[in-house]
Amino acid sequence: MSKSSLAAAAADLLSSRADILPRSRSLVGLDGFVDSILHVVATRENAEQYSRMASMATFGRKITAAAGLSANFEMVPQLLKLGGNGPIMANALDAYGTPVTYVGNLGAPNIHPVFADFAARAEVISLAEPGYTDAVEFDDGKLMFGKHLSLREVNWENLLEHIPLERLVKLFNDSSLIALVNWTMLTGLTHIFEQLLEKVMPLVTGPHWIFFDLADPAKRPREDIAQAVDLIAQFQKHAKVILGLNLQEGRQIGEVLGFAPCEETQEAVAAHAAKIREKLGVETVVIHPVSFAAAADAAGSAAVVGPFIEKPKITTGAGDHFNAGFCIGRLLGAPLDVSLQIGVGTSGFYVRTAKSPTAKDMVDFLRTL
Repeated sequence: MSKSSLAAAAADLLSSRADILPRSRSLVGLDGFVDSILHVVATRENAEQYSRMASMATFGRKITAAAGLSANFEMVPQLLKLGGNGPIMANALDAYGTPVTYVGNLGAPNIHPVFADFAARAEVISLAEPGYTDAVEFDDGKLMFGKHLSLREVNWENLLEHIPLERLVKLFNDSSLIALVNWTMLTGLTHIFEQLLEKVMPLVTGPHWIFFDLADPAKRPREDIAQAVDLIAQFQKHAKVILGLNLQEGRQIGEVLGFAPCEETQEAVAAHAAKIREKLGVETVVIHPVSFAAAADAAGSAAVVGPFIEKPKITTGAGDHFNAGFCIGRLLGAPLDVSLQIGVGTSGFYVRTAKSPTAKDMVDFLRTL
């Protein structure tokens, strides 16, 4: 299918089936961050005007040049927003019209003001104070500086203190989509996976999608990654598992499973997703590099090019918006390539506008492609 006809097919499907979304609850967790989006000043003309450092490579060279000396970099705040893989994905799902229950660290004893609007639209259960991230954005990437102390409170014991087991089972049963994300930063999530597999998932009935995003596992030991991936595969006994990865994560998981790194081509990434899926025995594996996305399920594999923009308004959260859009496609029963198109479309809309699209927004945007 051509690029334009695929976008049209995605728009038609989303338009005709969007009424399913208000009846498809999403349960998402378990992180939560306050994100500060920052630009680095290259030169400052006066108190109001400055030139932004556009290249991460330039920033890196300046840091390297200061080794053994010192350096001062001015950061200009652009936006203070809700952050974390979970809240960003949940906010995007909510914009599409799915009722959302969010469990994570959004503030204690009160919800942090940055989540107030989201909490007014979704059911939220906060476990602890949020983490904090300074996201320094460039045209060619971003640097994320995180403060993660509060994330240690995201553990099985604290989860049960806030949600008794019987209610947790009901939340899982009532949700068409369950998304458990940011395993890398949530060091208690492996144990939560184990407890969910033992005490919750055997009681879950009916068709459910369950989405996992490890979120840059490079800093975790190989044996921890292998354990997490093995546990994720076990969820397939109880639900339809989607494992979502960016390109680097796809290579990391492939290496743990014994595969050579894949090249950054549509064919190679699609084949890599198929190999990971076959090895784990899960429903779907999706890998999203910057310029395209590829996935594999029981019906085969596919790759779709994203709607590129040279100077995005925002990039932090683009991957989480892709994940939300792809899962929307799966919820609506879309074929793999159409799900990918909705995913890259959702991400493309977000980086252009810094807003999460509604279903109508996405239909209109897809029609322009």
